[in-house]
Amino acid sequence: MKRKPRAASTLPWLRTQFGWVDWVVAAAVLVLFYVVFRIAEGTTVSFTPEHVALDTDPARLPYYAGRSLLRMFVALGVSTVFTFVYAYAAARSRRLEKILIPALDILQSVPVLAFLTVAIGAFIALFPHSFIGLEFASIFAIFTSQAWNMTFSFYHSLITLPRELDELSRSLRLTRWMRFWKIEVPNGAIGLIWNGMMSFGGGWFFLVASEAVTVANFEYTLPGVGAYAGAAIVRGDLRDVFLAIVTMAIMVIGVNFFFWRPMTAWAEKFKQEQSEATEVQRSVVLNFLRRSHWPQILAPARRAITGWFARAGRVFGTDDRPLQVSDTRRRAGDIGFAAVTIALIGWGLYSLLRYLRTTAGLGVFLEPFLLGLLTFGRVIVLVAIATVVWVPIGVRIGSSPRLARIAQPVVQILASFPANFLFPLATWLFVRTGLTIDVGGILLMGLGAQWYILFNSIAGAMAIPTDLREAMDNLGVHGWQRWRRLIIPAIFPYYVTGGITASGGAWNASIVAEVVGFGGTTLTAHGLGAYIAQATEAGHYPQLIAGIAVMSLYVVGLNRLFWRRLYRLAEARYSLA
Repeated sequence: MKRKPRAASTLPWLRTQFGWVDWVVAAAVLVLFYVVFRIAEGTTVSFTPEHVALDTDPARLPYYAGRSLLRMFVALGVSTVFTFVYAYAAARSRRLEKILIPALDILQSVPVLAFLTVAIGAFIALFPHSFIGLEFASIFAIFTSQAWNMTFSFYHSLITLPRELDELSRSLRLTRWMRFWKIEVPNGAIGLIWNGMMSFGGGWFFLVASEAVTVANFEYTLPGVGAYAGAAIVRGDLRDVFLAIVTMAIMVIGVNFFFWRPMTAWAEKFKQEQSEATEVQRSVVLNFLRRSHWPQILAPARRAITGWFARAGRVFGTDDRPLQVSDTRRRAGDIGFAAVTIALIGWGLYSLLRYLRTTAGLGVFLEPFLLGLLTFGRVIVLVAIATVVWVPIGVRIGSSPRLARIAQPVVQILASFPANFLFPLATWLFVRTGLTIDVGGILLMGLGAQWYILFNSIAGAMAIPTDLREAMDNLGVHGWQRWRRLIIPAIFPYYVTGGITASGGAWNASIVAEVVGFGGTTLTAHGLGAYIAQATEAGHYPQLIAGIAVMSLYVVGLNRLFWRRLYRLAEARYSLA
């Protein structure tokens, strides 16, 4: 008797495609969600009194590492959303750009400790006696150390969009929603990912400050590797400091292997080139994920969701023609916008000056202004040295995918390593050698600022199209000629982004680099960073406000007079248009 053929499975992938790779990926995702939920349970625990003791048992370090990682990734997600919204608004609105970009200069110059001072009080008032308030304050502080250079990078990619991509979008009459996700985000993906990696490193740098802070003589401590290291530094316990360093190194290497390496390898597809590169970034994790069938399995649901968003995005209009506005209406709008902006700023300045005059007097600005000159000198020296040292190294790394695979985890560890963890060694070194903290502070500031230049140089070199490299090779252009004709014009926009964020990062790093200590020894430099750190710890709010205002003035002045001109030069002469 002839056997009747078996009916085809309604889910053929379950019988023919679903393999052990898919099971491993599914199990890994489930374990990840389970770990996140277990760690997040501790964020809603009540605490009392306001001084929270930290358990310094080394067995708690894995849990502390999980809490710190969760804060870092939540802050990174918030920073990414902020970057898309803020940078797009600044790049697409001529009026908003005049407000948002200077405001971004000011925001990146405001120290993390200043944000913490405001955030702790606000979030504790919203969530009294609950760790969730302290968690939000810590995440907000980490966000303030991550968001600014990501925003600058994406803003620059928007204003320097290649002309052919802009014409393609207009000829296809893409909606502005589709233009953003199909053209503008891919165009800025490489720089955004590398600046995101650098932002993550900046978050590690301020981990101690965000997890253990003293404001107005009250100490607030969250479970985390940063707080553990801070407590060990205060006690002078070298063993616990070493354990914190090892834990931090494991975390950085793990995040680099499982997250940043796959991201940089994935971003290779966004390079604008006409010939395929012979060597590209590779990732074991990404290659493993690409062997999974989950993307095909989830493709119908993904297409349905993206299709719904694409239809909803039609409300933003199409990109086939620019908006036409009469000159009279535009001038009236400019005048109204300027009047409202000036009125709001004037009201804010009047309220600030009146508060300072009634509390400490307007002479409170004199001391931080003079101290700011010393910190300003350290920033200039740091940026100059970092440019000479790290730009050639960054270009060499970014030009060789093989070298990038080796150097990326090393650079990530160096960039992510909090300077606070090295304070015991720095204090011992400065005392033994007689090196004053006024000079040694430049080295500690460099640990938190110089990497912006290196990472942006790497990103710029990686973004150079392969066909341009091959053309230079075929023409025999090497040495200084190659730098002048290809490398400098190609990486210049990226360097400007790195330079402006390195400058702001150096000012921010001065808060923790100009006051170092271990055990009972404390070294304090003469500078604006030390002034703000001492005012924050003592709860002297008039001095704190004056210090922040002066630091913002220095940063904005430097950006307006120097970096912003380089931005315009990069936009006019060195964009791939």
